[in-house]
Amino acid sequence: MTKNTWRISWYMLLAMVVFTGGCAERKSEKQSPSHQKYSIYTMAKDGQEYLLAVDSLSGGNTEPEKTGTKVVPQRIFYDLIVHKGHYYRLNARTSEFLKIRIENNAFITKAKLKLQGFSAIDNYSWITPDSLMIIGYDEKRSAVTYAKINPDKMTAVQGILPLPAPTGKYNWMSVGFSQFLNGDLLLGYTYHAAHDLLGYTTSDTMYVETLSYPGMQVIDSYKDNRTTYPGGVNTRQSHFFTDEKGDFYFITCPGIALGNNPDKPTAIMRIRKSDGKIDPDYFFNISASPIQNNGYGFWYIGNGKAIVRTERKDLFTGMNDHYKVPHFDFFELDLATKSATRIDLPLDKGTARQCVLVENGVVYISVNSDAAGNYVWMYNPENRTVKKGLRLLGETDYILRIERLD
Repeated sequence: MTKNTWRISWYMLLAMVVFTGGCAERKSEKQSPSHQKYSIYTMAKDGQEYLLAVDSLSGGNTEPEKTGTKVVPQRIFYDLIVHKGHYYRLNARTSEFLKIRIENNAFITKAKLKLQGFSAIDNYSWITPDSLMIIGYDEKRSAVTYAKINPDKMTAVQGILPLPAPTGKYNWMSVGFSQFLNGDLLLGYTYHAAHDLLGYTTSDTMYVETLSYPGMQVIDSYKDNRTTYPGGVNTRQSHFFTDEKGDFYFITCPGIALGNNPDKPTAIMRIRKSDGKIDPDYFFNISASPIQNNGYGFWYIGNGKAIVRTERKDLFTGMNDHYKVPHFDFFELDLATKSATRIDLPLDKGTARQCVLVENGVVYISVNSDAAGNYVWMYNPENRTVKKGLRLLGETDYILRIERLD
């Protein structure tokens, strides 16, 4: 087994198990996603996956088996980039970047772009609304590669980023965030040891490299061993953001579901816009807060507040049940006071999910609850109240993604 195959296998484990079974496809009238506002990706109890488009998340019911489009191929819920009514993803086997659209109730590939040295996307960022940068590790060249893609023309310019290659016991690396700030490109990364017999883990140290842009020359380097794995794979869920001041915040993810170095704490760190450097005085250790656990997804909800999705290590035994046992909490974080308040939602299941969306002061949070049902909840940060919104009925087992289509 190659290191790349090992890594893909690890992600597939995180993406839940391979489901078997089938069902007769039910015919129903479906609306074109181009006329809808939101995209929802679900998985049914038999493992079938559906994409559906809706106008509202604030109420009503829908059955994905009747109103959605069956996803082909399946198990791509960790891969998608949604933009202007299209779905983009990398085919790991062919290294082709795909542009996909739902037409006539079918998941149709509209264009393909062959890339060199890409087997997975670690991170992506929009340089402009019409220019996408994706970043990934190329095992054959032991180098981090990038592609700047024009999604309209489906053309790309590729290159190699000047990050130190893995050495010694480390044979892989991940870029957990890529952020343009003050005209430079900031990259957060770490190293992994992925071996057939010894398993997978992450270095005790995280790194941040500042590159000139577009020259891609190293301007500054930073390392920190208080925590590890800065950011995370942002096709899976959000791990970083920029606030109203232009300051950049990111979560570190050493927990078993990403870094697999759980003795390290999960932390929130900050890079100030004023100087483009890690703020040495800002380290929000959420594992030492009332949360007392590792966390992963991290979403900004405005006014200096954020939401983090955290695991409950007392409720699961390991990666074999991490995805299926409801054990995830949602906490509101006050970034200024470094305080955490649990949001009154049912325990959630699903290892990683694109499950938070903010619009007009309302925070929409999808929750997969065996006891309370599968809902998109509405959270009001002003008074910290929650109420049920859209309900996913039928055979829905997981709401895997909610996001805007535009």
